[in-house]
Amino acid sequence: MSLDSCADQFVLGLSPREAIVGLSSRADDADSRLRHLARGLPMRRLDLESALAARPQVVIRYWGGDPRLVRALEQRGVRVVTIDDASDFEGVRRNIHKAAHGLGQDAKGEALVRQMDARLARSAGAWRGVRALYLTPGNLTAGSGTLVDAILRAAGMTNAETRPGFQVLSLEGLAMDPPERVVLGFFDTFQLSGSSWGEGRHRIVQNIVRKRAAASLPGALLGCPDWGAAEAVELLARSAPR
Repeated sequence: MSLDSCADQFVLGLSPREAIVGLSSRADDADSRLRHLARGLPMRRLDLESALAARPQVVIRYWGGDPRLVRALEQRGVRVVTIDDASDFEGVRRNIHKAAHGLGQDAKGEALVRQMDARLARSAGAWRGVRALYLTPGNLTAGSGTLVDAILRAAGMTNAETRPGFQVLSLEGLAMDPPERVVLGFFDTFQLSGSSWGEGRHRIVQNIVRKRAAASLPGALLGCPDWGAAEAVELLARSAPR
């Protein structure tokens, strides 16, 4: 059983379908990468009554479930596996191995890591060091110490954001030192023109996005510390000039 949308990806990707007794209520949402696998499986509320009714032996979680719920499950003999944050692909590998081991699917976890590493190998260096800036609809960007930074670097880009972590876009910095390319994230439900995103945004940002966008990465590939990040790298690499 999984307790949140990121945990859903691990359960759906690693566990045999017949062993899944519950997913989160968001398992079939548009930003759930493996939502097609969730069809027909039970989706449950995030409370102790629902969890116990499912009678899971193993629960996977990332952020879902408060400490009281986790303790109550563990006291009843349920093994709770918590996925960790990841700022690089080594962290993603650890998460895959951790979840796979908890689910008794070590071989499947190893195969998934090999598939991920093959994507990364095919994509390495694609952008030949082009200086790029990550941008979300909320004008957030990402620097070192983030999985987004690891995605850019894995595709052969140099991150134009010099501040660590997630930061609000600096319009002054953007105007004085614009990046060669912009990588969009979470723009699945947004458009680059019209009132959905362009209205109220600074003209500098609009112009740079229109002229220099290298790729638009779906939120389903960016929201969780899992192998979807390698799919984002591959998608980004495919957009590189040949």
